[in-house]
Amino acid sequence: MEEICRIGYVHLPCLAPTKSLLGDYRKGSINWDTYETQFIDLMRERRVEDTIDRNVIEEGCLLCSEDKPHHCHRRLVAEYLNEHWGNIEMQHLG
Repeated sequence: MEEICRIGYVHLPCLAPTKSLLGDYRKGSINWDTYETQFIDLMRERRVEDTIDRNVIEEGCLLCSEDKPHHCHRRLVAEYLNEHWGNIEMQHLG
């Protein structure tokens, strides 16, 4: 765990899209709907709901390079985990 601004940081690559998936979206090779479907499928394949310890991200903040939640993987992660774990509160900053 590293500290940035006195805030603990945990890097969880399994909650991120693959470089190729993100690259395809950013280049415009695929649209958001396709990206969303493929990323959700990727989380399913990775079984993130079983492999991530809920305590690791409890009261945490998901970070992403996108500034708007409607086209951002952090929203997809939060919604996916809420679907599987329940009781996930989402609040978008900014």
